[in-house]
Amino acid sequence: RSVQIHKDVLGVRPVGMYQGKPNVNTRRLVMEEGGFLYDSDAYDDDLPYWTTTPEGQPHLVIPYTLSENDMRFASPNGFSHGKEFSTYLKDNLTYLLEEGRNGSPKMMSVGLHCRLVGRPGRAKGLEEFLEFVESLGDDVWVTTRAEIAKHWYKNHYPGGGSGRSSL
Repeated sequence: RSVQIHKDVLGVRPVGMYQGKPNVNTRRLVMEEGGFLYDSDAYDDDLPYWTTTPEGQPHLVIPYTLSENDMRFASPNGFSHGKEFSTYLKDNLTYLLEEGRNGSPKMMSVGLHCRLVGRPGRAKGLEEFLEFVESLGDDVWVTTRAEIAKHWYKNHYPGGGSGRSSL
């Protein structure tokens, strides 16, 4: 039903799925529904990776993050103010860029929720981080999960070649 509601409200079918509370059935249900480029119900890696459907077809997983996430404003020992959030994100991105320059490119997801980072003092920290990202120019690619999935299908499809000709 959620796929149809999304389509009815937004006029398009979702291309990916993030349920947020994965269990042993989540990925299986996403695969059974079909029509998704990816799911993000994983927290186990920094880069997308392939798994397989029960029929042996490739299925892309684009991991989500709990560390670079404004939910840490709502957790004990999390972020207490926007500057702390900004500093953490900038330090993380700086480190990942260095790894990339040394031949091991990475992906950085940032989880954002309007009810958390949307508060003025927290939003200022996000603004500072985004200004930092912008200052890096072409060294970073700010994009959507849909675009990451398309890139992965085109450049990292299992067995070579690219998957899904409709991308």
